Amino acid sequence: GQEGCSFRKGAHTMRLLPSVLRSITRVQSTAAIQSATRLAPPVSAHVAGLRTFRSSSATLITKRRVLHLNSFANPRRWAGTGGEAAVIPVPAMGDSISEGTIVAWHKKVGDQVEMDEILCEVETDKVTVEIRAPDGGVITELCSQEGDTVLVGADLVKYNKGATGGASSSSADSKPAPAAAEEKAPPAASSSPPPPPPPSSSKPTPPPPAKEDPPSASGGSERIDRRVPMSRMRRRIAERLKDSQNTAAILTTYNEIDMTGIMELRNRYKDAFLKKHEVKLGFMSVFVAAAAQALQEYPIVNAVIDGDDVVYRDYCDVSVAVSAPTGLVVPVLRDVQEMSFAQIEAAINRYGQKAAAGTLALEDMAGGTFTISNGGVFGSMMSTPIVNQPQSAILGMHATMERAMVVNGKVEVRPMMYVALSYDHRIIDGREAVTFLKSIKLK
Repeated sequence: GQEGCSFRKGAHTMRLLPSVLRSITRVQSTAAIQSATRLAPPVSAHVAGLRTFRSSSATLITKRRVLHLNSFANPRRWAGTGGEAAVIPVPAMGDSISEGTIVAWHKKVGDQVEMDEILCEVETDKVTVEIRAPDGGVITELCSQEGDTVLVGADLVKYNKGATGGASSSSADSKPAPAAAEEKAPPAASSSPPPPPPPSSSKPTPPPPAKEDPPSASGGSERIDRRVPMSRMRRRIAERLKDSQNTAAILTTYNEIDMTGIMELRNRYKDAFLKKHEVKLGFMSVFVAAAAQALQEYPIVNAVIDGDDVVYRDYCDVSVAVSAPTGLVVPVLRDVQEMSFAQIEAAINRYGQKAAAGTLALEDMAGGTFTISNGGVFGSMMSTPIVNQPQSAILGMHATMERAMVVNGKVEVRPMMYVALSYDHRIIDGREAVTFLKSIKLK
């Protein structure tokens, strides 16, 4: 016609102008062209399995001949993908982090990606970071594979920025392959059973007896050794714990707390507390608040060694040890000296959910002047916690167990908890450590 015609395959469209159509000879109709034409993106596509075209050169296959069309001024106009080549580098993932390990790719070559969509997950020494796309486009190359170590600033993904028409990874994964379904289909039954074998005049030979393996020393169970690499976070945890032992002069003092008063307080107000603040009242808020008051009374426990100086902090940022699937993490509660029980419980609950989901950010764990670890949630009765460097002390809580105690000259059964304070003896003397722990007990 006067306006030419367009051929479309998926999201890619090629428009043929009238001058181009008139130059094609021995073609009966545009329907013949449309039925014989194969289109694909201009990056590197095969036309009908015979020709490869790039840039502004295309190949049109008709029923009678192969014609080369070079009349397209801009291939991106008809290809429908558009965009320009761009590179997504490995972004900065926090202070003192220069590299990470790719643990999972969420996209593959040819996939369409939208702005802020997750490309991959990179595990660092402190946290697993989700790398997101800064712009939409179509991925053309993954510069690294799962398990590779990547440096901050290195090329991570190459893509056509602003392009469209890429594959959807979710839709592609959800559709089962027809070939696989055919392979799993049972063979058709024969219309008639096979004829019986002719009778044999000789007697059947009995099968040879099976050879029995000698019994193993372990009673028949198989002994297998499995070797798996440590995650970056686990390696970093191991390094920090060992550095703490090698650097600090760690000493631990113990005490015990009668939990009767706290348990009565909790049972009395837990329903009203939950109704008002929409968060449960636990033991952690009581201990965090008591530790904040004790840290203000004994500022040396909240201090830190920096070279030849002692740095005192007038604020209390308490790190709470939380068990995550990838290891132990310590998100920080900021300015707990100004927080209420409800604010402390809400913050701990929020960090617990983020740790379980693996979404803790680096800023959630940066800093901290004092750490509280509650091994009692796992049933631990007593332990010796390790100081979280560069802090100077850590409080260890444990399980509450009923024990016989002497109260006013009488033996009574009371719910008791052992508490431990590990401290750096280079900066904290035994007197300050013992009185600090006793202050928490009295509070």
